[in-house]
Amino acid sequence: MGAEPEVLFEQRGRLGVVTLNRPKAVNALNHGMVLAMLEQLTAWAADDSVAAVLVQGAGERGLCAGGDIVAIYQDMLDGGHATADFWRDEYRLNELISRYPKPYVAFMDGLVLGGGVGVSAHGSHRIVTERTRTGMPETTIGFVPDVGGTLLLSRSPGEAGTHAALTGAHLTGADALYLGLADSFVPSGELAALAAALEKAALESSTPDDAVARFAQVPPSASALAGQREWIDPAYSSDNAEEIVRRLRAAGGEAAAAADTIEEKSPTSVKVTLESLRRVRGRSLEEALAQEFRVGVHCLAGADFREGIRAQVVDKDRNPRWNPATLAEVERAAVERYFEPLDASNRSTVQELTLDPKESDHV
Repeated sequence: MGAEPEVLFEQRGRLGVVTLNRPKAVNALNHGMVLAMLEQLTAWAADDSVAAVLVQGAGERGLCAGGDIVAIYQDMLDGGHATADFWRDEYRLNELISRYPKPYVAFMDGLVLGGGVGVSAHGSHRIVTERTRTGMPETTIGFVPDVGGTLLLSRSPGEAGTHAALTGAHLTGADALYLGLADSFVPSGELAALAAALEKAALESSTPDDAVARFAQVPPSASALAGQREWIDPAYSSDNAEEIVRRLRAAGGEAAAAADTIEEKSPTSVKVTLESLRRVRGRSLEEALAQEFRVGVHCLAGADFREGIRAQVVDKDRNPRWNPATLAEVERAAVERYFEPLDASNRSTVQELTLDPKESDHV
């Protein structure tokens, strides 16, 4: 008997159901899973027997903990080209989800990090629960938010998205709603009943709106981020990372703790993340993904991404040795190089990501 597929597809009446099926890895995405989703979602988009799509994760731990960074680490040791190919298709999937012609419902239960945000937060109906722990923690591993995360966080209220991106904070369902990463809160114990209601709605060719509304509740706790805007906005309004840290320290309390967190991250990643957020403001998802792809490929050639994965996942010593080691040592020219076009002179033969511009996207 062969191994069970890493993504399961089924049609329940007129509801297409996608189940990410690597529960031991919290459903971390790999290239094969992305290609399978691209193929099936494209087929369902043109299939009149499918009226809506539901995406969920197998197991109890979460929808998706992100990309398979152990595989990325191993590939970086061999040049990183397989990772670039993976990202190219992953971002195509993110873009498809953003313009999907049918309702796309994502159960953002449990862990929903990095690539998990990419397969959920661009959908039309995004459901969080009391178990949701989401976010873009890339600066922790020497990387930069991707899968459209820079655009999503740049559109969040005030500078709350900048705070989430630079600190790599794990966010609650209420925080996700506040930031615009999700639409509705449903208790995790009601998700099975909601799925059945979505199946009934699809069979009747009605939108998921009424079904979701019947189960949606006010989150039991308010968003912590919403209550921190009084110090988040003035601190993060600067385009200079060192100045942001200085303002956070001057504010004291929770703000000073945020400064400590930022200074634990890769200094290069912090500065490139901040620049990425500023550059995508007012841009389309396609433009954001193209920029993220370029930045990501440059990260593959740098030292911090590999070192961050080593420290957090491979050796697990939680003691990354960043180079440069401080924000002050990261020069402006070094940051700008992450946004340079991809060609052989940039230590990569990877071609730029190109996506057909669309009139709009859901987020």
